[in-house]
Amino acid sequence: MISRFHFPDRLPAGGEVVLPEALAHHALRVLRLREGEALTLFDGAGGEAAARLVVRGKTAVAVLGERSAADRESPLQVVLVQALAAGDKMDWIVQKAVELGVAAIQPVQAERSVLRLGGERADKRVAHWQQVAVSACEQCGRNRIPEVRPVQALGHWLASQRDARNYLLAPGGASGFADALRPPTGVHLLVGPEGGWSEAELATADAAGCQRVSLGPRVLRTETAGLAALAVVQARWGDF
Repeated sequence: MISRFHFPDRLPAGGEVVLPEALAHHALRVLRLREGEALTLFDGAGGEAAARLVVRGKTAVAVLGERSAADRESPLQVVLVQALAAGDKMDWIVQKAVELGVAAIQPVQAERSVLRLGGERADKRVAHWQQVAVSACEQCGRNRIPEVRPVQALGHWLASQRDARNYLLAPGGASGFADALRPPTGVHLLVGPEGGWSEAELATADAAGCQRVSLGPRVLRTETAGLAALAVVQARWGDF
């Protein structure tokens, strides 16, 4: 398999580009690519370019070949609204959601979230999750990088949403996705933290017009529920 790398600037139509230090280190020292090996670069704007690796002293260069406007994005715009989860669960969620075709990820602070983030610490974690999304795109072939948005309180986020259908995952929900109608625009999937949504949060979500949905009779973990729901809506209305 040819290695894919995200190039941080706009790729020209031809010629060559100098690989940034971190990218060159990963290609040469981690993956141990050799002079003349093929690679693929993408810049996040929807296209990718075949390239050949050239090493000139301490500088790594990619000689660009044909550019392809390969669009591997789902026609269904899905935003995963994920309550903060502890440990490395958020890394896993971001990685797998990108592979499944999510359009964006919105972390929210919930009442029962074990992980509490704010200020500079929140900014650093979001930047880390954004890099996880970049790496997932490199692996899965996507040429557009989903945005990991700044952390918000659930109530603040709900107050700003009027442009998509909001499905709140809740055990014991009145219905499942089998009964849901195709959304006219995008879909927001709201996933609670390890301890679940509080009664106050459920009431706020209901008042904001969220539809409660169930993923069957079993209670899924926070790192499982959103990914399962994402796969379901992709199969029903997306590109699965």
